[in-house]
Amino acid sequence: MGNEVLVKEKESRKTSAIVKIAIAEGDGIGPEIMKATLKVLKAAGAQIETETMSIGEQVYLAGNSAGIEKSAWDVISRNKIILKAPITTPQGKGYKSLNVTLRKSLGLFANIRPVSALHPYVKTNFPKMDVVVVRENEEDLYAGIEHQQTEDVVQCLKLISRPGCEKIVRYAFEYAKAYGRKKVTCMVKDNIMKLTDGLFHSVFKEIAKEYPEIKSESQIIDIGSAKLAASPENYDVIVTSNLYGDIISDIVAEIGGSVGMAGSANIGTNVAMFEAIHGSAPDIAGQKIANPSGLLNAATMMLAHIGQADVADKIKNAWLTTIEDGYHTADIYQENTSAQLVNTDEFANEIIARLGKNPINLSGSNMSKGSGTITIPEYQRKASKKELVGVDVFIDWQGKDPQWIGTELSKMKAHNLKLKMITNRGVKVFPNGLEETYCTDHWRCRFVAVDANIKRAIPTYENVEFEQVVALLSKLHQKGFQVIKTENLYEFDGKRSFSLGQGE
Repeated sequence: MGNEVLVKEKESRKTSAIVKIAIAEGDGIGPEIMKATLKVLKAAGAQIETETMSIGEQVYLAGNSAGIEKSAWDVISRNKIILKAPITTPQGKGYKSLNVTLRKSLGLFANIRPVSALHPYVKTNFPKMDVVVVRENEEDLYAGIEHQQTEDVVQCLKLISRPGCEKIVRYAFEYAKAYGRKKVTCMVKDNIMKLTDGLFHSVFKEIAKEYPEIKSESQIIDIGSAKLAASPENYDVIVTSNLYGDIISDIVAEIGGSVGMAGSANIGTNVAMFEAIHGSAPDIAGQKIANPSGLLNAATMMLAHIGQADVADKIKNAWLTTIEDGYHTADIYQENTSAQLVNTDEFANEIIARLGKNPINLSGSNMSKGSGTITIPEYQRKASKKELVGVDVFIDWQGKDPQWIGTELSKMKAHNLKLKMITNRGVKVFPNGLEETYCTDHWRCRFVAVDANIKRAIPTYENVEFEQVVALLSKLHQKGFQVIKTENLYEFDGKRSFSLGQGE
């Protein structure tokens, strides 16, 4: 919904050559809005050649749990650019998210969602908002690595990598630089998740120094989301991790007028995918009342990305003019202000009739004026000294007394390792726990070297050998303790790189 340019990394923005596009018509309302969108693109003179692929519900129901077959992967490999309508994931266990599969498998590391207000033609309480959410797209909790470990406890791993952080943060600043944005806001929760969100935040601060002309700020995600919902006009570009970005991009789209109006881009080094952010809406499928604006906005982002920004501007301005003239689909129709209620096909025809026109009141699109390409450098790993200093052993034990299990484990002192503490759901319960703390059957038992000084305000650790950890696990098994997982404790360049327990 914004006027930003998305350009292909390391390639020219302007081209008159025909570009091959992989088309996924999707499910529910997908085929209807795709038909309308492609009709507009053709009328505007987009230089594209389409190849359709089948993904989504029918592929799922045919027995493919991923929702995509090899033939579709081949289409993607040939075309490199994807325009995708919404798909339906069948209810029930065993079906993988196709969106997540595509984004991760194709290395689509950046999800870009611009939203600007269309006041007064689309109802919003924030007529001046113009926000771009830049969301990391490959990792975080969306890695989807989950395990049930005990009868009481399941876990989901939150994976944050330095290369992932560097790519998405740099993309946000490069985006702001290329398209005249003034500020980049980082949203994290590193007051609690000091290592994962802490890494994202520290990378943000490092990279921000390279862009002194762009204002940078950081906010805790909970209060940041609240401020964003209350005063979106105070934000420009927001960069954040996968889960937070998923949530706040929908917040931005909704307060901007409608989730159904917003498109998004998923950018990788070799492949890019463009899609509406709304669902497949099977309840209105086949009725020709769906608004194609989300997919159309995604298509204009696609055209700018492949070097046809002039065509993108032509379509976007015709779309804005249609909105101004009051030709509205049912989702944005207002009886007292809209001129005419139109269906999906009629809306597309009204846009086509206005190709070449510019809006009067709304800000016109100027994608063709974007400056330069966005280039993300190759990741350069920095060597560090990694030392093993202990191990967290997770034990499934259905007893309730932390003192008992703590005393039993303390007696072991096996292989020059000693018990430092026990936590339950992250709260220290041994030694010196509180009897009010509720305990499940999931106990994290931290073992460190016998010579480690754990009584200092800032503990000092001694190196241990991996064989000590293996021997410890063997002895725990012999004593009848059910070990469900371990996490080795490391120092990197002498810095503790593992969390403490609450209350420690």
